[in-house]
Amino acid sequence: MVEAEFWRDAALPFLESRRACRTISCYKPHSHDSMSIGVVDEGRSVFTGAPGGPLQLTARSVVVIPAHRVHACNPVEGRWSYQMLHVDETWLAESIPELDMGADRSPRPVRIVPEPGGYAAFCRLNEVLFSGADPREKEELLVTVLDEILTAPADIVAGARARASDVAVVAPILEYLRTSNMQVALGDLVVDTGLSRFQLVRRFRAVTGLPPLAWQINERIIRARSRLREGCGPAEVAGDLGFADQSHFHRTFKLRTGVTPGEYRAGATH
Repeated sequence: MVEAEFWRDAALPFLESRRACRTISCYKPHSHDSMSIGVVDEGRSVFTGAPGGPLQLTARSVVVIPAHRVHACNPVEGRWSYQMLHVDETWLAESIPELDMGADRSPRPVRIVPEPGGYAAFCRLNEVLFSGADPREKEELLVTVLDEILTAPADIVAGARARASDVAVVAPILEYLRTSNMQVALGDLVVDTGLSRFQLVRRFRAVTGLPPLAWQINERIIRARSRLREGCGPAEVAGDLGFADQSHFHRTFKLRTGVTPGEYRAGATH
């Protein structure tokens, strides 16, 4: 039985979909550089990433997670089945600007859509994506379903807005880290900031949702996913992104994606 399978199409490079069937995979807190829409097919899941504490998602729940929002979804007990769609933020803003909820630069909220129609619409879209339908038909249906889900009545889980003073401190650090493939120690990051290690970690987490080390790992996994989708081998990606060895890369990648780098590149796991 296929436990997880991925759909990708070079004709629609802004989109990736996943189906996971009766899996026990658990995830560490992470974020994506794309908007994510997930649905629970079977079982129950705990969503972490809400300021008020964990939320439980039941079967037929639909959750919309904005890009860069730290979260994790893990089964309550036993196995669960789910589907997940990742939509590139640039494509979303250019193709459906009226759905871009980040125009005022406020943190974009997580949306939990309880209305069953959202689940049915998502399943209809994913079935077509995994089929041999024309890419133009797939894109047209994507726009229709996004409109349906993103404008449906939903429970809103707002994100905390970081203070401008924290952003001013953390922004240049993020710019520096994004240009480095190597892990940068906390002691090196506090140089020239005038902050203690404790103060920097607190401010960094307030802006990004993760402490510096976890953020760096998450960023490398985002880059790794992109490289693997392009067809690069796991060993090459591990070396280029500064992992200690391929085994370290394998473990770190699976903790945040639920699959190994090789399985992700191949598009399926059994």
